[in-house]
Amino acid sequence: MSQVNNTSTSSLSSIMETIDLGPTGSVQMMFAKLQLAQSEICKNQAEYYMDQIEEIQEEQEECAKMIEMARNLQNNAKNGTGDCSWDKNASVMPQEMVDYFDEHGLSYDTDGDDRVHNSDEWDYNLKSLTNYQEQIGNKTQTLMVYLQDFIGQYNSYLQGANTQISNANQTLTNLARGQ
Repeated sequence: MSQVNNTSTSSLSSIMETIDLGPTGSVQMMFAKLQLAQSEICKNQAEYYMDQIEEIQEEQEECAKMIEMARNLQNNAKNGTGDCSWDKNASVMPQEMVDYFDEHGLSYDTDGDDRVHNSDEWDYNLKSLTNYQEQIGNKTQTLMVYLQDFIGQYNSYLQGANTQISNANQTLTNLARGQ
């Protein structure tokens, strides 16, 4: 998986320039600022993966619709209620489905150099669709792992920043009290 290349979302120095923790220049506050910047990078990368997951889920829905359509056409061919005028034991693959197969590089039965398919030919078409659906599912799982990793990193950096800010405030309080 490629990382986010957008410099505004991944440049540590540009993010650090936007963080203002007040007039202090203590090491603790600088470290807090660094951790806040790192948390922002993780948040941006998590959002990037969430967007990808959303796109893939839309593709999964479209694929599921194609599978449902193909199963219906296969059942029509099995039951002798196919929409082919010369063979009721066959169904014609709609152009929308042909386009979907072609667009995604999926194989489908081309015997007879036509779009008419009997029940066995629909089996072949359905296997192609279900294999593609499985690939999409695997891609989603991989992206979810990346997403969880970035969320974990985000939480860790944010917690570290909050700890450093709290420690710096405690140090300032102790100095003010003369301790």
